[in-house]
Amino acid sequence: MKSNEQQIATSVLVIGTGGAGLRAAIELAERGVDVLAVGKRPKADAHTSLAAGGINAALSTMDPEDSWQQHAADTLKESYLLADPETVRIVTENAARGISDLERYGMPFAREADGRISQRFFGAHTYRRTAFAGDYTGLEIQRTLINRATQLDIPILDTVYITRILVRDNVVFGAYGFDLEDGTRYLIHADAVILAAGGHTRIWRRTSSRRDENTGDSFRLALEAGGRIRDAELVQFHPSGLIAPENAAGTLVSEAARGEGGVLRNSLGERFMAKYDPERMELSTRDRVALAAYTEIKQGRGTPAGGVWLDVSHLPRETIMQRLPRVYHTLLELQMLDITREPIEIAPTAHYSMGGVWVRPEDHGTGVEGLYALGEAASGLHGANRLGGNSLIELLVYGRIVGEAAARYSRSLAAQQRSSEAAAQARHEIDELLAADGRENVRTLQRTLRNTMTDHAGVVRDENGLREGLFELDELEHRTKDVGIHPDIAGYQDLAHAFDLKAATLAARATLESALERRETRGCHNRSDYPNPDTALRVNLVWSGPGQITHEAIAAIPDEIATLMRDVSTEGKLVE
Repeated sequence: MKSNEQQIATSVLVIGTGGAGLRAAIELAERGVDVLAVGKRPKADAHTSLAAGGINAALSTMDPEDSWQQHAADTLKESYLLADPETVRIVTENAARGISDLERYGMPFAREADGRISQRFFGAHTYRRTAFAGDYTGLEIQRTLINRATQLDIPILDTVYITRILVRDNVVFGAYGFDLEDGTRYLIHADAVILAAGGHTRIWRRTSSRRDENTGDSFRLALEAGGRIRDAELVQFHPSGLIAPENAAGTLVSEAARGEGGVLRNSLGERFMAKYDPERMELSTRDRVALAAYTEIKQGRGTPAGGVWLDVSHLPRETIMQRLPRVYHTLLELQMLDITREPIEIAPTAHYSMGGVWVRPEDHGTGVEGLYALGEAASGLHGANRLGGNSLIELLVYGRIVGEAAARYSRSLAAQQRSSEAAAQARHEIDELLAADGRENVRTLQRTLRNTMTDHAGVVRDENGLREGLFELDELEHRTKDVGIHPDIAGYQDLAHAFDLKAATLAARATLESALERRETRGCHNRSDYPNPDTALRVNLVWSGPGQITHEAIAAIPDEIATLMRDVSTEGKLVE
């Protein structure tokens, strides 16, 4: 036994301290179940805090004719029929309850003069159903959940990097990891594990994720525990990421900027969305706006730096300061740009993993007993295009459901099977990396991987590019065997980066192989060599390791929802 190893026992372990993990932990604590939450970055700085625009629920505070059924119809329509109808029903039907949970915890929603929660339009919603708090909704949700977790005395360790979920005979019994500051090992025994460690968008060069988040940790942890990955190729490129400065490339300009009346122009001054979605213009879906911007740039009508212009300067200054304060301050801080006077230079940026760990719709179980996945780590709700505002409500709805399911599962166990061999493997994996003294620098390899994914699996893809990406990935994986790891006085970040790289290469392989298999254009997935949707590919692609992809059928959409769906036009979608 290592002398620097701590053993902890808890009923349920939550991996990830963003909105999804915290909401699940709160549910468990409110039910009187012992819970521990761990994360690799400070809880106040979780990715959830970056979500700007709002959170969706058919509250009908602004448009009385709205309903959860219409919300479901909009979600399924914009998923290009790849979302799971039961998952969509559960989220939309329980969304109002999710909002009331937040209100109960003290969330400061924007309100109308008479006290109603304000709701605004967000791209491609039939009605106004996006509740918000300025343009920092995610930050307020994260603060609200942290406050509630503090009230409940939920233990949170947000300097612990989980390297492996511990499993015996397809049954979870805990996890293993290390402290990022002093290297202390943690052997955590738990009846159930909830995986809420985010997506994989950091494996692209221009991304809205920060430096060490969304590196595909959930993919790797789940797969090595016996889980599977669904729809890894379905990645949402947000239309409006900053280009400069380079160290902040990909930082988002909230969709609220378009929602409040911002316009998009190319280098010729043309309002180009008229060509791609003349009805909805800038309020079109994310995939269309991102593809439109990409096409304008690719065809030579972009800015010299390779972007397009987003202009809100025609809006009243008061509107900008009240509705877009974060955008205003961010641009002032990063570029000394006054958005009340000047347009913003933006480009599409990798933003959200719409695929993720395969889960059951009813409880987000993974098929590994006692292991659940939640939030951006999971799959099923978004299909090939995510409606803005749907990810935040997903956290609230499934955080409650998964917390309840994990509590029930933990209480049902008569005994917990453990495996000293599984724990030994986890120890050995860390020991081996700490002893690595090769010539390759982990950070350099991460950058190489991001270049590969950007060049070969970006907004538009084709067979040759994807195969070239896989060839480059083979080479990179070979180089990872010769890394050098050097923990220093500042902590064990180098070791964490090595595990990030392991996760990122696995997530990249899942993405490239699945993108190659999906020989069609559908939603966010654009194949220039297969420009049309293929009805035979109206399936989910389930990846269970290199070269292992199965096609999973999608359930029928209930009539009460199907009748509210309109056809999705493909006009203006094709490129190259």
